Amino acid sequence: MKYSLVIASVFLWIGFVCAISFLEAWLKFRAPGITVPLGLGIGRLVFFALNKIEWVFALVIFVNLLYTQNWTLQGNQLLLLLPLVILIIQTVWLLPALDARADLHIQGAEIPPSYLHLYYVVGELIKVTALILFGTKLLKS
Repeated sequence: MKYSLVIASVFLWIGFVCAISFLEAWLKFRAPGITVPLGLGIGRLVFFALNKIEWVFALVIFVNLLYTQNWTLQGNQLLLLLPLVILIIQTVWLLPALDARADLHIQGAEIPPSYLHLYYVVGELIKVTALILFGTKLLKS
């Protein structure tokens, strides 16, 4: 299959995001002995690693598509670029902002409410949906 590496990378990317963002992120706080500061410290490490892995998947996908003959973006443009734009926003703005809030919380500071986590989750939902649609279209081609 012409897009095997791309398809594998897309669905692995989906799996990593779903496992970390939709499962690990909130489950760790239910574990016995995990305090909020400890959970935040673990979360910072895990999401830093996830972000780097997502960039690897994105690069593998784009490099492979560049070297695949006769591939055009056409109708798949948004489905491919949307996860990349969200990843850029998360890397440049959301993760550093959430990291700073986690630092303050770990230090015991009083933190005002914020929508940053909601923005992150909505971004993850959009990213995963776009990747599923993109991967499915590639499977059908």
